[in-house]
Amino acid sequence: MSLDVVSTEISTLVVLLNGILTSLCQLLALFVIAIGVTKALFIFLKDALIRPQTPDAFQRSRLAMGYSFSLGLSFLIGATILKTMISSRWDDIARLAAIIAVRTLLNYLLLQAINSSKPETNAVST
Repeated sequence: MSLDVVSTEISTLVVLLNGILTSLCQLLALFVIAIGVTKALFIFLKDALIRPQTPDAFQRSRLAMGYSFSLGLSFLIGATILKTMISSRWDDIARLAAIIAVRTLLNYLLLQAINSSKPETNAVST
C-alpha cells in the first residue's frame, strides 16, 4: 500500500466524518429550537388559560424560547465552522467569517435581551 493511497483514504474518512458531524450539529440545533418553541408555547398557553397574568406568561415563554435560540445558534455556528474546515477557498472562509459575525451578533443581542428581561433578585440582608 503506497503512501498516496493511505493519504487518500484518510482524506475521504475526514471528509465523511466532517459531513456527519456537520449534519449532527444542524440536527441538534433544529431539535433544541423545536423543543424551545414547544416549551415556550406550553408555558404561554398554560399561564394564559389558568392565570390572568398574560404579560408574565409572555415574558416567561420568551425567556424559554430565547435560551433555546441561543443554544441553537451556537450549534449552527459549530456546523458552519466544520463545513468550512474542509474548504480551503478564500471566498468560503470569508463567507464563514460573515456568517459567524452575524450569528454571534444575534446571539449576543439575544442574551442581552434575556439578561435585561430577567427579574432582578434583591439580596436579602441579614
